[in-house]
Amino acid sequence: MKSSAPPRPRTQSPWTIVVGAAAALAAGMGVGRFVYTPILPLMHEQAGLSPALGANLATANFIGYLAGALAGIAAPAVVRSAAALRGSLVVLVLTLALMPVTHDGTAWFGLRLIAGAASALVFVIAVSAMLSRLRAHAHHLVGWAFGGVGAGIALSGLLVVAVQAASTWQAAWWTCAALAAVLTALAWPLAPQPETVSSATAAQAERPRTHRWFLALLASYTFEGIGYIIAGTFLVAAIQQSAKGWLGGGAWIVVGLAALPSCALWTRLARRWSRPPLLLAALTIQAIGIALPALLGGTTPALVSAVLFGATFMGVSTIALSIGSHLQVPRAVALLTAGYSVGQILGPLLAAPLLSHGYHQALLLGSAMVVAAAVASTAVCIRFPHHLGPMTTAA
Repeated sequence: MKSSAPPRPRTQSPWTIVVGAAAALAAGMGVGRFVYTPILPLMHEQAGLSPALGANLATANFIGYLAGALAGIAAPAVVRSAAALRGSLVVLVLTLALMPVTHDGTAWFGLRLIAGAASALVFVIAVSAMLSRLRAHAHHLVGWAFGGVGAGIALSGLLVVAVQAASTWQAAWWTCAALAAVLTALAWPLAPQPETVSSATAAQAERPRTHRWFLALLASYTFEGIGYIIAGTFLVAAIQQSAKGWLGGGAWIVVGLAALPSCALWTRLARRWSRPPLLLAALTIQAIGIALPALLGGTTPALVSAVLFGATFMGVSTIALSIGSHLQVPRAVALLTAGYSVGQILGPLLAAPLLSHGYHQALLLGSAMVVAAAVASTAVCIRFPHHLGPMTTAA
């Protein structure tokens, strides 16, 4: 007689998980969030986008991103939902494809707001799925998955540069929407790991007291959100201001190419050194990279700045989210992402009064905020509870 027991679910290979997570992060972050940076000059030139509206559209995306992160905190079931991940990816593709359909500023604001929320949900769900499913495997696999953000930045940047030479701002949005659709197809098999009632109860009973380190980490990651978004918003413009020609647009591609292998490198380093000191090192390097174009003009400092920024901004996220997961704080990924989102909203507001003097003072402010993040991270280093064991998911 045939057994009526349900078939066991197939176990995904670790590299299948890496590819799915990398594709999700490439679509959600590399394209969905960051493609606006290289397309923005085209919209100024061809679509009549004013500087004020351009800044408002960026703010709309940041507000949407915070809303998506807060949704991950308020509804933990969403973070473990494959349907939510897939739905967010589809919504993201649609917002990219609809941008060139209208010239209405209010419609653009709404689309970028929705895109921000979808990006945050993709990030939180994909990272939570990746950390839980890869925790028994080599840590560098997590790094390669995070590298999907850099791949998305580089691919979309190259597409925009290619389209810019031969076509219009509308074609740039549609081409990047097609890229996001391909990445969505690659990410489709990725599924978060469900949490059983028994494991949830056991985790609640055995959860250690780690809030002291987590609060310091949250403060550090929030300051990083402020400094990183100032650099991410104005780095290309600052470089273009002091070095005309290809360098301004090319710097964004360099950022993406540097980000691609950086996360794997940082996670490999974590096999030899503790993560909190590595976070401090990454933040220090990033602060130097952001300040360089403001202190030194010319091609070499600009390229070094792009490399240092690209090599650290996703590395910081990789290390910080891994530390948060290690500390076993409930919904750590969503909480840290929310703090990061608040920082991203504050960054442009703090930098705005400095822009009348050019972009250099804004970059120095961004560097100072990252220094503040580094100072806060030192509290994470003090008597860090390494004894908690292997990295676990807390999202």
